[in-house]
Amino acid sequence: MNLNKAMIIGNLTRDPEAKTTPSGQAVTTFGVATNLVWTDQSGEKQKRVEFHNIVAWRKLAEICAQYLHKGSKVYIEGRLQTHDWEGQDGVKRYRTEIIAENMIMLDSKGSGNGSNNDTPPPSDDAPRGSVSSGDEIQVEDIPF
Repeated sequence: MNLNKAMIIGNLTRDPEAKTTPSGQAVTTFGVATNLVWTDQSGEKQKRVEFHNIVAWRKLAEICAQYLHKGSKVYIEGRLQTHDWEGQDGVKRYRTEIIAENMIMLDSKGSGNGSNNDTPPPSDDAPRGSVSSGDEIQVEDIPF
């Protein structure tokens, strides 16, 4: 049995970049940063940031491009995929990406998009925006 599954929660490092393939499929790429915080042996707090490359396809790509922006907090679930190529300098290069299969927007309505909204964040049991790559999106499903 094999398993290739990635799950991360983090913030977008840049605005999503939407494109369309020659065959007409939507594809959106963006970066997400995750933090690891720990206390070392001397009692000092340490922090490490990991940067992840995300690729979304089809309807999920369209939703990501429309509703996400730099700073958005998201949950991304997908699979890891690595590409390799030879650079102009002749050196082989690698890039590992998470191919998104599910995305949940974790920001509260209106936060982080430049609006000055004083609405408190939703409670833990409040519904949030969740989109899967195979789901048909209905306007009434979008939480804002």
